[in-house]
Amino acid sequence: MKTPAKTPAPNQPVVVAALYHFARLEGHEALQPPLAELCAEQGVKGTLLLAREGVNGTIAGSRSAIDALLSHLRAIPGLETLEHKESSAHKMPFRRMKVRLKKEIVTMGVPDIDPLEGVGAYVDPADWNRLISDPDTVVIDTRNDYEVGIGTFKGAINPETSTFREFPDWVEKAGIEDKSKPIAMFCTGGIRCEKATAFMRAKGYENVYHLKGGILKYLENVPEDESLWQGSCFVFDERVAVTHGLRESDEILCRACRNPVTPEEQASPLYEEGASCPHCYHSRTEEDRVRFRMRHRQMLAERAATRAEAEDA
Repeated sequence: MKTPAKTPAPNQPVVVAALYHFARLEGHEALQPPLAELCAEQGVKGTLLLAREGVNGTIAGSRSAIDALLSHLRAIPGLETLEHKESSAHKMPFRRMKVRLKKEIVTMGVPDIDPLEGVGAYVDPADWNRLISDPDTVVIDTRNDYEVGIGTFKGAINPETSTFREFPDWVEKAGIEDKSKPIAMFCTGGIRCEKATAFMRAKGYENVYHLKGGILKYLENVPEDESLWQGSCFVFDERVAVTHGLRESDEILCRACRNPVTPEEQASPLYEEGASCPHCYHSRTEEDRVRFRMRHRQMLAERAATRAEAEDA
């Protein structure tokens, strides 16, 4: 008989674990089936990416389920020292579990950039303010423009990229001529900076730093009254964004374009739940919005049916 999947108790918060680890995983394809099976057994949802260069993902589930999956990952040769960051959600932030095989666990698209060969110097959250407050430091947000749009560090440069693949081209055009200047880079959880700082070092920049644990670790550890963070931090799940103390913030997700929508933007006449927002209204047709409305109604009906089944069980 198949063991029923475990789910968090109704009065217990869902544990959300963000993780990544660069390692040389030869034969990573063979890791996928047992990982997928364990996630199904434990009721874990989210995404795990496996590649020859390591593992990356965000998962959610009960305390015991997350502990079981992390133990399984750390038993894999090369992942023994895998670290993770935890937060909580009042409900499951993912709809399904995906364990995917990829060429890169974070896609930059530049051959021969190997974080295991050398990255920028890690800076603990407690020391980050001092570094980025130095007027000689060039502070770079390595995330994409829709993420930067709802929050970033004071004084940070926005490369205005739509995907991480565009970042190397931005560096080439940015014109940071003095390669001895301190460069401080940051991203959501730290993984993009592993490749971004390795790329900068490969280009000859001498003093490259990145925020250890990313924005999430900073928001978790640095008191709000001491923080230089402004706004919210976009996360890739149904929470949409978090703020200081990793509390869920007020942004919601536009179901038409997947951009975060601030409370101010939700008040716009261009915002319609499930159909449009100020980010996408003028780039979509009315036919598109009719299709999005239908999809949204179907999604709401499926959720209602799922709730009814759970109440009857």
